Amino acid sequence: MSHLHAGLTPETTEKARLELNENPDTLHQDIQQVRDMIVTRPDIGFLRTDDDFILRFLRARKFDQAETFRLLAQYFQFRQQNLDMFQSFKVDDPGIKRALMDGFPGVLETPDQHGRKILILFASNWDQGRNSFTDILRAILLSLEVLIENPELQINGFVLIIDWSNFSFKQASKLTPNILKLAIEGLQDSFPARFGGIHFVNQPWYIHAMYTIIKPFLKDKTRKRIFLHGNNLNSLHQLIQPECLPSEFGGTLPPYDMGIWARTLLGPDYSDETEYTLTYDALHSAVEPGTLRHTDRETSTQPLLALD
Repeated sequence: MSHLHAGLTPETTEKARLELNENPDTLHQDIQQVRDMIVTRPDIGFLRTDDDFILRFLRARKFDQAETFRLLAQYFQFRQQNLDMFQSFKVDDPGIKRALMDGFPGVLETPDQHGRKILILFASNWDQGRNSFTDILRAILLSLEVLIENPELQINGFVLIIDWSNFSFKQASKLTPNILKLAIEGLQDSFPARFGGIHFVNQPWYIHAMYTIIKPFLKDKTRKRIFLHGNNLNSLHQLIQPECLPSEFGGTLPPYDMGIWARTLLGPDYSDETEYTLTYDALHSAVEPGTLRHTDRETSTQPLLALD
């Protein structure tokens, strides 16, 4: 049992007990009971069933064994139903590599005040002639696969910030219902990550409208954790402290380097001296200083969506 808690701080171990119902005394029994359910789904190829793997699903569903098995089954079923997405599911796949090099996703080194890993997406950086949405989704899923190996993140979870600055209506028109449904199925229903919140900043009106498209695909509790901040950074800082954020989001950290996560995954052969590794300032040079204001009474911060 001890190896299953390797790498956890005492604080995180206690958090798992209090928030996720994790009991070290029954851990192996919990894992085995989920494993025993596999025979009920002979239609699914469960390609991995070791203790460490099942444990991350238990943590994602707060040790509800039935919900854990449902998530485990959906994880493999999603991959079976979308074989083209996972046929070359590795960091050096050309499509995934391009998406990573373009900053999809960005991953901050500094966690938030709750120990959650912060992922960021700069939506306007989506060059639709270069990256398909599917490849961006594949790069995000692959990044999550790497990150979820860390047991601390299995417990503390993630937050996602999406900056919609300069994201055009033409770009938004490519977010079809089928594409959005694929993303929701891949992230909400089929991956063992705990998302504590998804934060939109600088979203235009048509991103608000997009919600009406995805709403039917969302679970009730899923709708509680997306926050539309507009250009109101104060509301963002109420949920994620500025000390955890780069300067683009009004934080005290240096500007985000879009190449850092790509370098982490791609290794020493990756060079950030390419036309595709751009700083936030280069991508948003058209945005006047002060566009991101700290107060905007007209902006709604009503939570709309979350992944859990």
